[in-house]
Amino acid sequence: MLLTVDVGNSQTVLATFDGDRRLGSWRVTTAPRATADELRMLWRGLLRDSVVTGVSACSTVPALLPALRQLLDSLEVPVVLIGPGVRTGVPLHVDNPREVGADRVVTALAAHEFFGRRPDGSGRPVVVVDFGTSTNVDAVGPDGQFLGGALAPGVEVSLEALATRAAQLRSVELTVPAHAIGKNTVAALQSGLVLGFAGLVDGLVGRIAAELVTQFGAAPVVVATGGLAPLVADSCRSISEREPDLTVHGLRLAFDRQQGAGRRSGSP
Repeated sequence: MLLTVDVGNSQTVLATFDGDRRLGSWRVTTAPRATADELRMLWRGLLRDSVVTGVSACSTVPALLPALRQLLDSLEVPVVLIGPGVRTGVPLHVDNPREVGADRVVTALAAHEFFGRRPDGSGRPVVVVDFGTSTNVDAVGPDGQFLGGALAPGVEVSLEALATRAAQLRSVELTVPAHAIGKNTVAALQSGLVLGFAGLVDGLVGRIAAELVTQFGAAPVVVATGGLAPLVADSCRSISEREPDLTVHGLRLAFDRQQGAGRRSGSP
């Protein structure tokens, strides 16, 4: 059984796989100062008596990387920690490949595998909209290459900023409003945050899609993923596909590629 661990700024997603079949999935709050022992206890509590035969992980939280590395180094199973120098098979067509977050790389890998391959074997571009702490709109080429994208604040981050900086505004429940015209402060905030971010996504996707059509002569598939996708995606006119956990699927694919490369090179 493979354990995949996606450590994000706000939440950590863990999932287990038997081959390409996902068995379980958990979403927990990320604790940036957690120790390796605390991480071990958390993982054991979630996995119970499951036997893990491999681990594939990535992290966008630098403060947690030492503890994560310490835990992974102590495991007696094959481990892949996605980062600079780890081959994922995703060409990075950007100015500085080392700046690209590991989560964006493996998400692009899964997006191409699931949505970028036509039945006849040819490829098509994909736009991935990842709704998390930040809102990432990334472009993946028809050969699976990561082309770059756009980064914007996430919905929850924007709400927290408003509640903190605006004296007469407060935190509200994030839900899809019935109308765009809010008749009170709560409804107005919900409209601005949910429908406003849907408009932001549609605008960015439209511009990115136009550039992909110019470059490749084909319109992209637009896929929503991430923890906040259920909140915003249905209000977006540009999104046609949904896969909430693209990143953990990408971690599984990256692990399989690493293991395959090891076997081909004669590694034990």
